[in-house]
Amino acid sequence: MEAVLFDMDGLLVDTEKYWFQVETDVMRRLGHGWTAEDQERLVGGSMPATVAYMLRVSGSSREPDEIERWMHEGLFALLETGVEMMPGAAELLAEVRAEGLPTALVTSSGRPVADAVLATVGRGNFDAVVTGDDVTRFKPDPEPYLLAARLLGVSPQRCAALEDSPNGVTAATAAGCAVVAVPSVLPVPPAPGRLIVESLKQVGVRTLRELVGG
Repeated sequence: MEAVLFDMDGLLVDTEKYWFQVETDVMRRLGHGWTAEDQERLVGGSMPATVAYMLRVSGSSREPDEIERWMHEGLFALLETGVEMMPGAAELLAEVRAEGLPTALVTSSGRPVADAVLATVGRGNFDAVVTGDDVTRFKPDPEPYLLAARLLGVSPQRCAALEDSPNGVTAATAAGCAVVAVPSVLPVPPAPGRLIVESLKQVGVRTLRELVGG
């Protein structure tokens, strides 16, 4: 194993509840409701996809840039007090760093959102950060993970990727990574080269090495 690649929302930090609150508030401003089923359609996706879906469902003629601004304003207000890491995430990240393994954060969120989260998690814990602003094709396309591996100078096939959403798992698998899935909102089906766990508390560096080694 040459590197470990971490998703952010729902895997490393508990922000999915923030996104749901912000999406609900924005849709209320658009005169429409928002449900858990709506969020499930978008988990692990990009901001452009989320905004397009919200405009389509609400029938609003607002500009996408305005909706994105509302989303960011609401999210940043919630993030000002910090963000809680998911169970086992801090411990695993510390163990990976102690082993001297290169790490990357690979998120569909934009750079400003990633920076706000990293203010709590610690930018120094990652040798590379790939956001939705750095790619032209979002998860489930493999581009984000391929870019992360390239920035670290490693082979994707020698990387362990940790994800919580089907979109993220699909992206990491297509890139050639071994994948640990910790489903948050939607279930993730089993597959070769994939470990599914209930919590990152069940994962250590030894587990990751064994998974990458096949």
